[in-house]
Order: sequence, then structure tokens, then C-alpha cells
Amino acid sequence: MSRTHLSPERRRADRAALADGVVDVLVVGGGVTGAGAALDAASRGLSVGLVEARDWAAGTSSRSSKLIHGGLRYLEQLAFPLVREALHERARLVQTIAPHLVRPLSFLLPLTAPAWQRAYYGAGVALYDVLSSALDAERVVPSHRHLSRRATLAAFPALRPDAVVGAIRYWDAQVDDARHTLAVVRTAAGYGARALSSARVTGLLRDGDGSSAPVVGVRVSDLTDGSAFTVRARSVVAATGVWSDDIGAMLGGSAPSLRVRASKGVHLVVPRSAIDVGDVPDGERSGLILRTPTSVLFVIPWGAQWLIGTTDTPWKLDRDHPAASSADIGYLLDQVNRVLSTPVTADQVVGVYAGLRPLLAGEADQTSRLSREHAVVTPVPGLVLVAGGKYTTYRVMAADAVDAATAGLPGVPPSRTAHLPLVGAHRWDAVEGRAAELAAASGLPEDAVDRLLHRHGDQVTEVLALVRADPALGRPLPGAPAHLAAEVVHAVTAEGALHLDDVLTRRTRVSIATPHRGTESAPAVAELMAGPLGWDADRIEREIAHYGARVAAERESQRMPDDHTADAARLGAPDVRSAV
Repeated sequence: MSRTHLSPERRRADRAALADGVVDVLVVGGGVTGAGAALDAASRGLSVGLVEARDWAAGTSSRSSKLIHGGLRYLEQLAFPLVREALHERARLVQTIAPHLVRPLSFLLPLTAPAWQRAYYGAGVALYDVLSSALDAERVVPSHRHLSRRATLAAFPALRPDAVVGAIRYWDAQVDDARHTLAVVRTAAGYGARALSSARVTGLLRDGDGSSAPVVGVRVSDLTDGSAFTVRARSVVAATGVWSDDIGAMLGGSAPSLRVRASKGVHLVVPRSAIDVGDVPDGERSGLILRTPTSVLFVIPWGAQWLIGTTDTPWKLDRDHPAASSADIGYLLDQVNRVLSTPVTADQVVGVYAGLRPLLAGEADQTSRLSREHAVVTPVPGLVLVAGGKYTTYRVMAADAVDAATAGLPGVPPSRTAHLPLVGAHRWDAVEGRAAELAAASGLPEDAVDRLLHRHGDQVTEVLALVRADPALGRPLPGAPAHLAAEVVHAVTAEGALHLDDVLTRRTRVSIATPHRGTESAPAVAELMAGPLGWDADRIEREIAHYGARVAAERESQRMPDDHTADAARLGAPDVRSAV
């Protein structure tokens, strides 16, 4: 079995090892920054533990705009170092780190005013290209182009002809955020990191009394069976995003900590037909970036669908399950319909998701004006807190956090993750473009194998091996024809899925990509998971019931008029892990 497999057996072994030993670095938080810190430390040769209260990428890291980008709008804020850093990370991800999961994507920046706008925005986009050029010498991400009004409407026929006078086409990149975070976790496991999801930190171990006593480990509750254990570490890195205040509260006293504010971002998923761009192939569609009164709005191609987002509003309610209200949905539809010839209607919305951005608190009243830079602090010896930043710069955040955590350890080499391919990327050149050949050998449709390639990279052979061993696993999932039964088995045996929600929401995107939001697929998926996880009939029934309740609560929250009523409706369905 591959060292990167997050199997049930691997989880049991990792739990036993963490409870019995001492690690150099223990990372708390299984989002992209925490996963990145675990990989950074493990690839330096350190012993590493990684614990996550729910599932990998269960929070912010599965609910983003799915973009790897420099942040074009930050140029207006003169945040040139931030943009340059993010663009360099974009180049690394596209070229080396995860080319199977991160792909270039073009955007149109529509122009609505005469020449001054073309000159002003054109200068900004030109600077964007210049800042990205140092590490993108091969021009994997193309340079920008100016388009006339006619060319703009040809590239995006759904635009209202009277809404644009032209456009600038520029390039960024797109990522499947949950699968990318999972690949980071698996790569860290391949370097020896002990990784446990469903493992909630409940307290800090201190060497002595008082608020300045060093941290020497953590107390953990195993949410798979309700047991508790401790993990000792020479240094603890907390990469907990909008939950950073919880770690600060565990310190007690007046120890300094990070101040993080949560900003809610809501996205809509609509079918391709809702924004009709004619016969442009799915892989060649451009997105849109639009100015709004408070921020920017993206219309992003997402497979055979579109993502529309995002909002940017303060959120002070439940952080585990942020809720989208009807006001959020209405706002997004109103904004996008300002430029479309045929409005998108609420009944065309297939999926909705809401995530929370962890922003470093400042003086600004609006979250859209808070810093997207990150901070690393050491409030007491043995504990490092890292927060802020953006998905694109996770690797830099992780390296900075590990540098701080290992400052007192002799002989620790520098970070090496800038040139480290993730699981699925090592032999990407050998499998990219081989969908037809692999399909012929496996008996699967070519389009199905092509989708597998862009989810699993060179690990596609593992999924296809499951189909060869059991041809029944080559069948599409009920209600989700874009996914195969084999992907469910692989999610459990190699990708650490422990619950039905883990598979339908993060290993696949059935929960946001289908009108039924996964309820039609849930029974078949639960049956497939039952074997490798040892579920009996009662457990299968409970998992299906929990998932159905979650979907119903989300639908109800999206009918509510504001944050407070939406939050109350969403909390009507408890997290499946709280039932243990």
C-alpha cells in the first residue's frame, strides 16, 4: 500500500503512534495552511503530527472561489508585494506542484466606459503580467489581450450588448480546492506525517503554571469513538483560520494572540445553460470579473457549470457551518444580471455554498478592506499561530510557520516545498492527454477517464485498478453520472473519508453540483463505504439520515431573509461527528 494512502488502517496506526510518542512539530488544523505546514515540516525530515477536528478541508479550504490568483484588485490597494508573491505561487502550482489540479483559466474584464477605463485597467493588468513573469518564464499562463466590443461579445455571447464597450482578457488559474488540500495532506503522509481527521484539540499541555508557561503538546478527543488522548510535541503550530480565537482562549491569561475576523463568502452553482455562451467548449470558456459596490464578482467556468461569487460580509455566528441566506443569493443574482442579456433566476441555482475567510483584524469597518496578508506569532514558547493570507499563498504561510516553530531546533534545513510535486503530479506528463488510451484499456468512456485524470493525476491508475478488479465499480453513481463508484471506494481506502458527507461534499462535489444535492446518491455511496469502514445496517441508515438532514437544513437556511435566521435554520442539523 502506498505511503500516501489515508486508509482506516493507517489512521489507527497514526493514532497509536501519536499517543505514544513525541513529535517535533504538531500541526492543529487540516485546512490548506495546516496541511501545508505538515508537508513543509515532514519534507524537512522532522517528525510531524497533523490533527483536524472534522474532515480535511472541511472549513474555508473547500468553500473558496476555486481560484489560484494574484488578486488583481489588490493592485488598486498598492499591495504589490502581496500580488507578486501570489503570482509566483500560481506559477509554481501550475508548473510543478499540482499541474493536474491547477489549470490556467482566462477571464474577461468588461469595460463599460470610454478610453480612460481601457487605459486604467489595461495598465493594471499589464503590471499584473510583469509581476508574474519572473517565475513564469515558459508563459504557462498567457499574457493579457485587449478585445473590441465585437470580440468581447463573440468570446462571451451572454453579455448584454449595451453593457460593454470592450474587454481585457487576462489569465489566472483554477483549482479544485478540497482535492488540492487532500493532496497536500497525502503528500505529507508520504513523508511520514501522522495525520488524523475527526480529532478535535480540547486543550493545551503546559510545562508549568502561568500564562507564559511553554506549550508541550495538546489534549485530543477522537470523534470516531469518543476516546481522549494526549500528543506531546516540541512545537505546536495552530493553523486554525477563523477558529484561531479558540486556541488563544486555551492559553488563558493575557498571552498575546492573533485577532482574526471572519468574512462570509457565498457562491452559487448554476448549469452551463443558465449563462449561454454558445458552442464554446467547456475547457475553453472564459470567466468574468465584475466590479460591485463592495468588492468584485466572479463568474467562473466549473466543469459543465458556472460558479457565481462571492459576497464579502462580516460573520459572527456559527463558524462550523456558515449559512447562505436568501439575501445573499438575491445579491449575487442581482449583480450578475446587470450584465447578462438573459437573467439567471433563482430556480436555476443548482448548488449554494458559504465559506469564511480568516482576515487579520484591523481598523477597517468592512471586511472587504481588511488585510489578506498573513501573520505568524509565537505567544508563548512552543506554540506558533498562523492566520490570514489567501488560499494561493498557503505554501508561503506554511513555510513561515514552520520556520518559527523550528527556530530553536538545531540543524533544521530550509523549506523545500517550492519545488515539491504533490500526490498525483509526479508522473503527470506521462498520463496527461492519455484519456483515450486509458479508457480503451479499462473499458470506461473517454470523458469519464478524462475527468478522473483531472481529479487524481497520475494516481488515476489506482482508481482504474479498482474497476479492473471489480467491473461493477465502473458504473456511474445514481444521480451523479460524472462520478464512478470506484471513486467512493478510493475515497475511503486512500483519501481518508470517514463519513458520507466527506465523500459527497469534498472527495466529489455531488453536494453542490446536482439539483438533489446528493440525496439521490447517498444510499448507494453509503453502501460502497460500508465495506471498507465496517458499517452495519444501522450505521448506514444513520449516515444517510444525517446527510439528508444537513441538506434539508441548508435548503431551509437559503430561504431565510438574513444571517441570523439562516444560521438558526442551518443549526437544525447537527454535524455528523457530534453524534459519536
